[in-house]
Amino acid sequence: MPRFDQGPNAMPITPAASETGDPLLLTPGPLTTAKSVKEVMIHDWGSRDAAFLRINKAVLDGLPRIIHGEDRFVTVPMQGSGTFAVEAMLTSFVPKSGKVLVLVNGAYGQRAKRILDIAGRKTVVHETPEDTPPDLAAVERILKRQTSITHVFAVQCETTSGILNPIEEIAGIAARHGKRLLVDAMSAFGALPLDSRTVAFDAVAASSNKCIEGVPGLGFVLCRRETLNETEGNATTLVLDLFDQHRNFEKTGQYRFTPPIHVIVAFHQALEEFWAEGGVAGRGGRYAENAKVLIEGMRALGFTPLLPAARQAPIIVTFHMPRHTGFVFQRFYDGLKARGYVIYPGKLTVADSFRIGCIGRLYPKHMRGALDAVREVLAEMQVDLAPARAA
Repeated sequence: MPRFDQGPNAMPITPAASETGDPLLLTPGPLTTAKSVKEVMIHDWGSRDAAFLRINKAVLDGLPRIIHGEDRFVTVPMQGSGTFAVEAMLTSFVPKSGKVLVLVNGAYGQRAKRILDIAGRKTVVHETPEDTPPDLAAVERILKRQTSITHVFAVQCETTSGILNPIEEIAGIAARHGKRLLVDAMSAFGALPLDSRTVAFDAVAASSNKCIEGVPGLGFVLCRRETLNETEGNATTLVLDLFDQHRNFEKTGQYRFTPPIHVIVAFHQALEEFWAEGGVAGRGGRYAENAKVLIEGMRALGFTPLLPAARQAPIIVTFHMPRHTGFVFQRFYDGLKARGYVIYPGKLTVADSFRIGCIGRLYPKHMRGALDAVREVLAEMQVDLAPARAA
């Protein structure tokens, strides 16, 4: 229903909405999902029912196609959020005697370090600022000098800032030094290329509620088959043991513990729509266009993106907080939400910022609508950020 601006000249606002009447989520996930994805969840399935097992098998068998790894990789699902999958990957693939070079330029690299610390795994950290990719020469030096390192961990797209990290180059360095690469592709999987035929890695973790446009509740790890077979006994917990989870699937075709059935069925529908859109090229192309419209429009309104174009992934864009005395982020956020657009506060430690996502069931028309809403909220706040134009 219409809402009203505050003030003497209040005008009704008809907020933007998704197909199901919800605000549009300009976030990195959970995100706006298609009505068709949500609709399949109205039914019930038994976790051991043949119909559900067929759906689940189709999901697990289809995911390695996304990295061109059908013959060499297997999908091991993990109930829970994406972090469950990342922790399962790290604690299953890194043995007690292992040592991990953790590449950090944001909160998710820091989280991986904490996971490994709690699990009692040795680490070496190479950290760069949140707007800076890893120093590849420094990575090379570390691996050359510290021969006891067994694994390298990297985040493909670090949503703390939206930066795209150079996974291909990192993989090449790790391979030259005989180290095994583990990738957190949570926010990139399905939209940014990761080709296992040319990029060497042992495992990649992702989840249902990002670029495949499913709903939250299922993480998964695509594991190189022969390497997964070497991980028996590594896990530090029962529920996050990828080896045991996979072995149980091979024996029974079923989960060890209750699966998020409705999430999996929705994920199956989302995958069907992902392939219909053209897979990585189609989905990533739409997101890239969303990001282009957003960044160009926000620049025109006077906002400054954190990252240069060469480092910006088309997933989520971080903007510096304006220094205008009239700009109050909470009012800005609330004004956009009243108009049907939900954004994210910043996560940077080095600068005040906010973030706007480009993924989910969103199209360039939605980004243009969001820009119109930004323009209206700035006017309501009596904030003009646009650069002065020459007379």
